[in-house]
Amino acid sequence: MNTVVSILIGIVLFSVIIIFHELGHMIVAKKNGIKVTEFMLGMGPKIFSFKKGETVYAFRLFLIGGACQMLGEDTDSKEEGAFNTKGPWARFATIIAGPIFNFILAFVFAAIIIAILGYDSPAVVGVKEGTPAATAVFTNVDDPNDTVTGMQVGDIIDEYEGKSYSLSRELTYHFVLDKMGTQPFDIVFERDGKKYKGTIEPTVIKKYLLGFSYNATDDPCKITEVSEDGVMMKAGVRMDDVITAINGTPIASGNALSQFLADNPMDGSVINMTIEHKGTPKEYNLIPEYTESCVSPRYYDNSVGVYFDHNESRVSANPLQIFKYSLYEVKLQISITIKALGKLVTGQLNLANNVGGPVRIVSELDNTIQESKEDGILYVFLNLLNFAILLSANLGVMNLLPLPALDGGRLIFIIIELLRGKPVPKEKEGLVHAIGMVFFLVLMVLVLFNDIRYVFF
Repeated sequence: MNTVVSILIGIVLFSVIIIFHELGHMIVAKKNGIKVTEFMLGMGPKIFSFKKGETVYAFRLFLIGGACQMLGEDTDSKEEGAFNTKGPWARFATIIAGPIFNFILAFVFAAIIIAILGYDSPAVVGVKEGTPAATAVFTNVDDPNDTVTGMQVGDIIDEYEGKSYSLSRELTYHFVLDKMGTQPFDIVFERDGKKYKGTIEPTVIKKYLLGFSYNATDDPCKITEVSEDGVMMKAGVRMDDVITAINGTPIASGNALSQFLADNPMDGSVINMTIEHKGTPKEYNLIPEYTESCVSPRYYDNSVGVYFDHNESRVSANPLQIFKYSLYEVKLQISITIKALGKLVTGQLNLANNVGGPVRIVSELDNTIQESKEDGILYVFLNLLNFAILLSANLGVMNLLPLPALDGGRLIFIIIELLRGKPVPKEKEGLVHAIGMVFFLVLMVLVLFNDIRYVFF
């Protein structure tokens, strides 16, 4: 498998997702008597096309999107079957169908994965002795006289910090996107058919940190996560970079780094690290930051704040569970996208490091293929489907944003029409969408340059 093949796979993946999105618009448009003049994949000059009924189906040169063009969509047409002659609810349904079809596609892909592999139940698979998770007292929610001490392997997490969880990865993403506070928190778990609720008092960790994560294994010490606004991120270190030396001592593996840090705890002094980015070594002089915080439960260090480890494997699913957990999967991807967007807007996530376009997506796709190909073609296929779920749900959410030129922007104008009792003049709406299109074209160019910088340099 090579990068060229990954690019081709990426094109196919994008094409399927875009076609399905535009298919949603077209099907509902035709159901409402709206004339679809062209259904296209790509932009720019036509490579080939054919006409069936009233619609031209075209494949265009630049595979950067697609469109379902409807008569009277951006003009004040009075022709039979024009978009603007239909009622507001018919137009609303036609516009929102695209994002909904993206969610449907994500659901179908999720169902395939769950039918083959099962779902990831939020089960506890490890509890560290002596930590708050092992010593807290929990009470049966239906019987206050029934209490147990400590979580244990096999417990199924139902609620964490007041939020309900159905998939193990929901917890994983929670720990990645939300920093753990220092206040006590409630947790509810199921054991032997009973639900227990209790409060865990986190232990505050006082230590110096560089703001990164890695796996303590015998493999090379690859950085698996770089904390937002941490020392390493500010220095330009990235996820997947490899630590090869620290203060002149060679670091051959994640275990070697763990041993070094255990023998030489960070105390605020400058640390010299040699870190490889895409095979090129670079030296960094880093000053650890003093922090007082609680770490997430899944923390592989000897000084932990809460410690329980939750499941990453999957449980076989029956047909009803396949349907149910596929819905949970789509819900998870939608919620992650919305939460990440919120953090980008509020500045909690760095825009340059966390927003990517086609180049970075293909790069991540290539990494996914390379990492899973040793497990066989089935797992490559399933990981690609998982990647497609993320992209399809992401596209659906992004298109619903209330911004000009997006589906969400068009829906806003229809909502305004419903509220004021008459439509916004077509020329004014068209001008707003045209300005929005220019903005997004400029944004695409900026994202492209940022992708090239991130992927190749």
